[in-house]
Amino acid sequence: MLIFACARALRAPRLTVLAGAVLALPLITFATSRPAQAEGVRVDSCVGAWQAVGCTTIWAPLGGTYIRKVPQPRDAAERARASEEDRRWVARCRPTLRQDRYGVPRYQYARPGCEFGVGEY
Repeated sequence: MLIFACARALRAPRLTVLAGAVLALPLITFATSRPAQAEGVRVDSCVGAWQAVGCTTIWAPLGGTYIRKVPQPRDAAERARASEEDRRWVARCRPTLRQDRYGVPRYQYARPGCEFGVGEY
């Protein structure tokens, strides 16, 4: 049944679809609006044309949307182990900075998998 409804919608005159979208947009905006959240950032975005539109909402806490906190070593033994793993990774992967053809500095590695920070050391 949904297929037939979609087929009818696609055959609808362009003016009817446009008028429906113009009338529906304020209703959708009113229905989805809510008070601002003090501890985060909300980003709403929609893309598409008059026949197909896709929308998404992203919410993230304040203080660096794309920054993830990594737990630090708790004691001297854990710090020594982490330092040794870092040393072995550098010795195996040998990271070097090189500029690409656009002038952007990028790391290059001696072995595959090093760009992900994984592997046997």
